[in-house]
Amino acid sequence: MTDSSPSPTTFRLAFVPGVTPSKWVRIWEQRLPDVRLTLLQVTPGECFGTLREGAADAALLRLPVDGEDLAAIPLYEETTVVVVPKDHLFAAAEELSPADLAEELVLHPLDDTLEWEAPPGRPAFQRPETTADAIELVAAGVGVLVVPQSLARLHHRKDLTYRTITGVPQSRVALSWPKAEEAPDLVEEFIGIVRGRTVNSTRGRRAEAQKGQKTAKPAPKAAKKAAGAKPQRQPAKPARGKGGAAGRGGKPRRGR
Repeated sequence: MTDSSPSPTTFRLAFVPGVTPSKWVRIWEQRLPDVRLTLLQVTPGECFGTLREGAADAALLRLPVDGEDLAAIPLYEETTVVVVPKDHLFAAAEELSPADLAEELVLHPLDDTLEWEAPPGRPAFQRPETTADAIELVAAGVGVLVVPQSLARLHHRKDLTYRTITGVPQSRVALSWPKAEEAPDLVEEFIGIVRGRTVNSTRGRRAEAQKGQKTAKPAPKAAKKAAGAKPQRQPAKPARGKGGAAGRGGKPRRGR
């Protein structure tokens, strides 16, 4: 018996702030126009619960993944930057190092995405609740903030700027989904997109639909001739041999 249950018509993708799935969404719409992709922005603290509760089929988030019940594949690393006021001394630098922050008050929000062993600089008396709160404190001149560049862009303000910092942790963006023996078809489709697979190499629903479809083979030459090719006429050859009625050139032999 074949499975008669209808295929899903919607793929729900959650994503955390700073991650931009627009490029992958465009590819999805080209490859699977019959399956609507819906986006759900969640906070880093909400993303794992969103997957476990079934509110999303997959999520673009930052590692590490919370718990062993979620699968994940790393996609890319983000550049780390220092956010400072535009009139700060660091604004004149092209690149910074942790040593440059030694005398600075470095804000460390509770939703920080960088895996620090020990954050650089002087710690603030109290940790801000969110990255957005920390940005407000930077604008007020309270301290500086070290974050992924995507979050610095997300919280852009005219009175703030940022500079790349080296020698510090980098956040890693990953695609995650509830762990199972085999990823659902639509998750496999999205994995293929984020990994850059071509349409022909994509696994999942599309690949299953193409199974068993045989490419039409070209007709053999004999069949092509039978289908309309004009046979070439061969000239009649005279019989040869001593006992034949005709000799060379078709002339009758003279009797002796």
